[in-house]
Amino acid sequence: MKTLHLIGSKSLGGAERWFFRFTRALAGLGEPTHALVRRDSDLVDVDWGQVVLGELPMRTVWDPLSRLEVRRAVRRIAPDLVQTYMGRATRLTHLRGRPLHLARLGNYYDLRGYRHCDAWIGNTRGICDYLIRAGFPPERVHLIYNFADLHAPAPPEALAALRRQWSIPADAWVLVAPGRLTPIKGFDDLLQGFARLAPAINGRPPLLLLLGEGPLRQKLEQLAGRLGIGERVRFTGWQNEPGPYYDLADLVVFPAKPGEPFGNVLIETWAHRRPLLATEFLGAQEVTRHGEDAWRIPCEDPEALAKGITRLLGDDGLRDGLAEQGQLRAVRDFSSQAILAEYLDLYRTLVAD
Repeated sequence: MKTLHLIGSKSLGGAERWFFRFTRALAGLGEPTHALVRRDSDLVDVDWGQVVLGELPMRTVWDPLSRLEVRRAVRRIAPDLVQTYMGRATRLTHLRGRPLHLARLGNYYDLRGYRHCDAWIGNTRGICDYLIRAGFPPERVHLIYNFADLHAPAPPEALAALRRQWSIPADAWVLVAPGRLTPIKGFDDLLQGFARLAPAINGRPPLLLLLGEGPLRQKLEQLAGRLGIGERVRFTGWQNEPGPYYDLADLVVFPAKPGEPFGNVLIETWAHRRPLLATEFLGAQEVTRHGEDAWRIPCEDPEALAKGITRLLGDDGLRDGLAEQGQLRAVRDFSSQAILAEYLDLYRTLVAD
């Protein structure tokens, strides 16, 4: 089945990384997969594998010329189904009849630009309920979670190279916090919590790696300086392949604000068999199990972050247990094989109707 996938983002973040991971995995199954991205997007330069990549201007949300260009591209590619991601691509895609238009939502977006689609995917139950409460027909709203890629651990020499690159002392606790540097990710709370930590926990100094890029980078760097922790925090920038950083982590921290809808960090941490400390945002409440596969603390509470980090770094058995149960969840509930099969089953059902 030939599918066409569109996204109109300019910068890389979790949604964009999911887009190219998903389409690349779909193409890897031998499914004819086309992707259209914004011409000036950072997505142009990522590794697309077997995906057939195209570029469109996608100038603005309501630009009539961009809408016409999308329609022409759909006619030229002639897919069986078109799937759009986020607002710009969805608003610019208006199809009449076939192919069907399936919109995927990974957040609680303004729904005025989504009602013209034929069906919708939410990547959390909360998002699906949000659509149904807004009057979307329940039989055309579908829940499919994201998947986590299971990888072999990075070789020791790769981890040693990262330690040299970021000047990580051999005895340091390595805390890794992946995510786009935007307000909802809660990195301001994390820095304030990190500043409350003791200089050493069980004789080892904690060090924090922030994996991401975004509009708050300068403010977060300034905050780290004011808090006196600048020498113990590393801003690595965006990492297209963050796997080795996960493998380097003694603890992965996801300090999101309450409205964070899902957070791929949750399942990626599990896939790398690392212990997870997360705040009680929407996605974590839906997906994680406190004390079993994650350690959850209140949102927007730096003191709770400091106490949670100290508790986990001080208890090897607790960290190992969280990591083991998390990996079991990744394999059982969030494997690429299972999630891709759900997508393909849905595609076939929609096209056959």
